[in-house]
Parts: sequence; structure tokens; C-alpha cells
Amino acid sequence: MAFLENLLLVTLAGLVTALATGLGAIPFFFVRDVNNRMNVVLWGFSSGIMISASLFGLLREGLAEGTPAELAVGMAAGVLLVVSAHNVITNAEVDPRQYEEADFKKLLLILGVLTVHSFPEGIAVGVSFADLGIEGGTTIVGFTVPVLAVFMTVAISIHNVPEGTAISIPLRAMGVSRWKMVWWAVFSSLPQPIGAAVAFTFVRLARDVLPYGFGFAAGAMIYLVLTEFVPEAMELGAELPSGGKPEFVGGAVAGALLMVPLNFV
Repeated sequence: MAFLENLLLVTLAGLVTALATGLGAIPFFFVRDVNNRMNVVLWGFSSGIMISASLFGLLREGLAEGTPAELAVGMAAGVLLVVSAHNVITNAEVDPRQYEEADFKKLLLILGVLTVHSFPEGIAVGVSFADLGIEGGTTIVGFTVPVLAVFMTVAISIHNVPEGTAISIPLRAMGVSRWKMVWWAVFSSLPQPIGAAVAFTFVRLARDVLPYGFGFAAGAMIYLVLTEFVPEAMELGAELPSGGKPEFVGGAVAGALLMVPLNFV
């Protein structure tokens, strides 16, 4: 019975981090229309967030858990995921009554990759709860919770907010409603409570696969930015002065500056 109670607590912690992703869509409740210049800036901002989170968050954590070779294998698998997802989505049947065909495919690709990438973060939460119930932690609602678990849950929740913004940027450009943006942002992180529960149950195995998981997520995110976000921004900025490159770079720098400190929380 105690194990089930502990498992429930860990799953709830993962759910908290997932719900935090939805907060990233809140700014769009105050913004109606986004012109091409602003869209380019936002795509750059989104790219800066993802590249920074990959380099200074996922890869840094991966190196702390494993070897560069293990990370490289994970990254290659992540790139393979994006390539495979792109091929599947390119041939997928779409409903033109909901979205333009290209936009719907891009929506599926972005959400699919981000959903998969959130699973290793859930694993990290579950692993941090490995010592749940053992002396030396802090007491929360009757549970002795490891300090590491508290910091990990808070850190990933903070980390997920700008990721929710990154998800909402392309959705907003596609005309998706605000509340649906909140839902899709949360949806992309729903694997986190699942990953937390699995990792807590099989913590020894989870520790072994963590380096591959972090590399997998980083490879998928970086490749997605390079093959989807950058081309989309350049297409939107084609008619702007200098092809929209200054706007894109400015947005990317802003996104990186936001994420770098959060990755060291």
C-alpha cells in the first residue's frame, strides 16, 4: 500500500510539471494578430529556447549521467525519429476543413517530437524520487520527500513554461484557438507523469537509459529547429529587409538568454 501511495505522489509531481507547460500559452491571451515580422521574431525565440534547452539542459544532464558516446547514440535516434515522423506525416491523410495541409502536417510533427522529448524529463523526476520515504528528506503532506526531488520538480516545471510558449508560437501562427493552445501545450508534456511513474518503479533501469533519453530528446529538438523552424522563419521573412534574418537572430538570442539561466536552476 505504501508503494502505491508513493507512486501516486510521484505521478502527481510529474503531472504538475506537465500542467506548467500550459502556462506558456498564457501570453497569447493578450495578443491577437501577429504579423510576419513578429512571426519571424517568435520563430527565432522558439528556436533559441529549444537549442538552449538542448545544449545547456538535456545534453548537460546527459553528460552527468553517461558518456558522450551514449549521448551520440541517443541523438542519432532522436534525429531518426524526426526524419521518420516527417516521412509518415508527409504521406498522411489530413482534413483540409480544419487546417491547411502543410500547417496540419507541421502541427503533427512539432507536437509529436515535443511529446516524445518530454518523456526523459519525466524519467528524471521519477529517478529523483528514488529515495522517497527515506530519512534525510523534507516532509510534504506526510511524505519524506528527497530534497533532490523537490528541486527537480520545481526546475522542470519552470523549464516547461517557456517550452509551452515555444509550442504555442507555431500553433498561434496556424490560427489555433487560445484554449486549444493551452491544451496542446499540456498534452505535449503528458508523458512526464507516465515517465515519472515508470522511472520510480524501475529506477535502476531508468538510470541506465537516462543518457540515451537525454541525447534522444536533444537530437530531436535540434534537428527539428534546423529543418522546420529556421526554414519557416526564412519563408515568412522573405519580403522583409535582409530577409528577416536580423529579426530571427534577435528572437533566437532572446530565447537563449531566457533559457540559459533556467537550465541552471
